[in-house]
Amino acid sequence: MKFVDPKNDLAFKKIFGSEDKKDILMSFLNAVLDFTGDKTIVDVSLANPYQVPKIAALKETILDIKATNQGGEQFIVEMQKKDLGDFVKRSLYYTSKAYVEQLQKGDNYTELKKVYFIGLLNFAMFEAETFISRHLILNQQTLSHDLQDFEFCFIELSKFNKSLAELQNTLDKWLFFIKNAKNLNLIPPAFDDSTFQQAFAIASQFQWNEQELEVYDYMRLKEMDEYNAMQLAIQKAQKIGEARGEKMGKKQAQTTIAKKLLQQNVAIDTIALATGLLFQEIEALKD
Repeated sequence: MKFVDPKNDLAFKKIFGSEDKKDILMSFLNAVLDFTGDKTIVDVSLANPYQVPKIAALKETILDIKATNQGGEQFIVEMQKKDLGDFVKRSLYYTSKAYVEQLQKGDNYTELKKVYFIGLLNFAMFEAETFISRHLILNQQTLSHDLQDFEFCFIELSKFNKSLAELQNTLDKWLFFIKNAKNLNLIPPAFDDSTFQQAFAIASQFQWNEQELEVYDYMRLKEMDEYNAMQLAIQKAQKIGEARGEKMGKKQAQTTIAKKLLQQNVAIDTIALATGLLFQEIEALKD
C-alpha cells in the first residue's frame, strides 16, 4: 500500500478538509488544542471544503483549512513546508482578518468569537526545543489572560522525532501520521482507531482519481524544483563569498607587506613590483 505525503498542500486539504470526513479534523483539533470536557469539538462546519483545484488555477487557490465549531469559534489550519521568513506575520494577518470578517456592518462587537490559528511547519521557527507551542495575549505585569479572542499554536515537525513505540497520545499519532505516512507500507497497529483508519484510507493513492494525482504530482515536483533552485542559489552565493574572501585576504597580505617596506624606505616602484599594488594605493598607505 502506498500513501501520499500528508505534508503536501493538496493531500493535507483532502485529508483534513473533506466535508464527509469531519471526524478527522475534529480529532486533530481536539488533540492539538487539548480540548476535553465541555471544550471538546463535537461538530464543525467547513468554510472552504476540499475540492481538487485545476493546475492552471493553483496560484489563486486557497489550500488552508477554515472551520467553525458548535460554539461559533473559528479555526484556521495551515501547512507550511518552506521557511519564507514571514510566517508569523502571515498567521497574524489571517487570524485578524478572520476575526474582523465575522461582523457585518451594524453588528454588535459582542458577537465576535475566538479565532484559533494552527500552523504546521516543516521547519524550525522558534529557539525552544519543544515541537508544539501555544501563544496567547497576556498582561505583562500579572500574566493574566484578559484578551482571549486570539490564540496561536505552532507545531514544528522538524522537532517531532518520536518513533512508533514512543507515541503516547492522539496528538503524537497525528503528528507521526503527517510526518511519516508517505514512508509506510502498512497501517501501524497503534492506529486502530476508526478516525485514523479513515485518514490512512484517504491518504492511500489507490483512493485518488487521475486529476487529483496529476495535481498532487505537479505540486510535489514544483516543490522539488523550488528546493533545487534554492540550493543552487546558496551554492553560488557561497562560491562568490569564498572568492571575495580569498581576494580580500590576498589584498590584506599585499597591504601589510607594502607598509613594512615603506617603513624601511624602499622605493615605491620596487614595492609595486613586490606586491602587485598600484602606485596610488602605495601612496595612500604612506598617509
